Amino acid sequence: MRTANPALNKNSFANMNLNANEKMTLNGTVNKAFFMLMILLLPAGYVWSRVMSGDSSTVGIFMIGGLIGGLIMALITIFKKKWSPFTAPTYAFLEGLFLGGLSAMMEMQFPGIVLQAVALTFGTLFSLLFAYKSGLIKVTENFKLGIIAATGGIAMIYIASMVMGIFGFNIPYIHESGLIGIGFSLFVVVIAALNLVLDFDFIENAVEKGAPRYMEWYGAFGLMVTLIWLYIEILRLLSKIYSRN
Repeated sequence: MRTANPALNKNSFANMNLNANEKMTLNGTVNKAFFMLMILLLPAGYVWSRVMSGDSSTVGIFMIGGLIGGLIMALITIFKKKWSPFTAPTYAFLEGLFLGGLSAMMEMQFPGIVLQAVALTFGTLFSLLFAYKSGLIKVTENFKLGIIAATGGIAMIYIASMVMGIFGFNIPYIHESGLIGIGFSLFVVVIAALNLVLDFDFIENAVEKGAPRYMEWYGAFGLMVTLIWLYIEILRLLSKIYSRN
């Protein structure tokens, strides 16, 4: 069960007692993912309202705290899966702080962009879920390897870009609003979206193998990681398109 999502990899259910009395269910995972989304929206709405009301003095603190705190919670969740009933909701809350500030700043610069990004994100989620459940998309080993390789390549480009930025250099074109930059962002959006298919497949297989009940939180956490990545990349793509107008 390969997946490009570091939270949902082939070792996630290794060395577990799969004969546990309470086992992971698909409905339980979906419910917990929805609950995490509600948790995310609360701090996101708070930070959003502060920025939109003109009080943006602390938005940087919220964003940095949410970003760093979310990363720490993500790492803890990945390495301590049994803690996921506590760390996964905390991750959602912290990411809400970051996304609320980011979304508000983008909305002020490009009015209407957030509503479009949210609609595209969830439209993509449900479309790919339908394609996966109906068999239109087959999760073969070659499909998995292709998405994993593409995701790894994107990660390497982003890491290289951050390292180069420290020294005052940038990878040309990909962060600009030209055709190459838009094309790159579109490619990243497609790869992020296809990671959802791998997540669906992984969660479904985990349920079939009788993973322990607490893994519902872990599965929901992994799905949330991909959704947040997809939303940010869609925002990035739309901002490039808006900049050309």
